[in-house]
Amino acid sequence: MKILTAGHRYELVNFEAPEAAGQVVQFIEKNVEGDTLTTVADGTTNEEVLQMLLDRLNFLQTKSPCAENAFAIANIFQALTWLGVRTANRQTQAAAQAQAQAAAPVATA
Repeated sequence: MKILTAGHRYELVNFEAPEAAGQVVQFIEKNVEGDTLTTVADGTTNEEVLQMLLDRLNFLQTKSPCAENAFAIANIFQALTWLGVRTANRQTQAAAQAQAQAAAPVATA
């Protein structure tokens, strides 16, 4: 794995042809400008990558079941659950902030 842009863009090495150009994964990249998030580069999310890995491991588990795959599947599922909780909390916080801003008195001159 090669970091192209820390936290956002990675090149994954091909298994059978490591010398060839790898697979690039781009995560969504946003900048905070005041109270606004601006997209710098569109991309995928942690959740999407984990869903892909979950599907891959479930597929492999049907071909050659093992305890290690089962543990990995359970832990990826747990990671997805916690990321879902994080998203719900952020959405609740954003809604509360929006409501507070809407209810704030407007200063008059």
